[in-house]
Amino acid sequence: MKKISEPWNEEEKLNWLNEQTIKRSYKEEVIQKIDKLRDSFEVIQYGELSYDPKKYPLYLIKNKNFSDSKKNILITGGVHGYETSGVQGALKFCELEALNYTSEFNFIIAPCLSPWGYETINRWNPYTVDPNRSFFKDGPSEECNLIMGQIDSLKLDIYAHFDLHETTDTDNSVFRPALEKRDGIAQEVWDIPDGFYLVGDIENPTPEFQKAIIDSVRKVTHIAPADENGKIIGEKLAGEGIINYPIKTLNLCASFSGAKFCTTTEVYPDSDLVDDENCALAQVAAVKGGLEYLLK
Repeated sequence: MKKISEPWNEEEKLNWLNEQTIKRSYKEEVIQKIDKLRDSFEVIQYGELSYDPKKYPLYLIKNKNFSDSKKNILITGGVHGYETSGVQGALKFCELEALNYTSEFNFIIAPCLSPWGYETINRWNPYTVDPNRSFFKDGPSEECNLIMGQIDSLKLDIYAHFDLHETTDTDNSVFRPALEKRDGIAQEVWDIPDGFYLVGDIENPTPEFQKAIIDSVRKVTHIAPADENGKIIGEKLAGEGIINYPIKTLNLCASFSGAKFCTTTEVYPDSDLVDDENCALAQVAAVKGGLEYLLK
């Protein structure tokens, strides 16, 4: 990668932070929806973010009939706070589908790992750290350290991990230019895929699991085609709408659980063919498709 300038110093990072504004409410759009689930699920506060602990408590949602005899399913959303359907899709899965599967599975659902990012519509946390590159021990992201510590404390074998994300047009128009300035390194602009796709683990690709998810999601929204080079975001396809990443090397969220089956969903919310509800339902369909495969 070509160095084009000096990376941001602490003053420049603070200047960036001071430019960010609250655009929506974590309390109204997330916490209040979690509260409505308390009759049907166990809700656990596993921490709060130290830069505003009263405003940013963090929650896990678990099914009440938790049992050692069942396989454990982890669902994470809002690792990147600006990726709305990851958060709302995790909550909607609780609302619509989770109870249909609790006879077979235990669910541990963390719907919004980065509430400040959710409110300010940001990929980074307030310290210009990308949580989805920070899932390693004593890393720079408090958001990551808290959820990893909580899952570790449960002493569970995670069988499958669904990490719910989006790829948006602002990845090119906002995030990558900011990344270039933060690091002082030139960033390539890639074609934003027009549709849903998945990122699997290149070391453990589970192609049939990924395909089952794609087949479920296509009933709800369109699947991203390859670009003119036969790739999605610069990666060769492993199947329709499927690419694989070295998720452990990159310290991505889907890697930390050690799940036998893991996937990162990528919804495209900027298409003229979708709306917010459709995007959230695509996330629900992704989880449901994966679960149906695991049942078989």
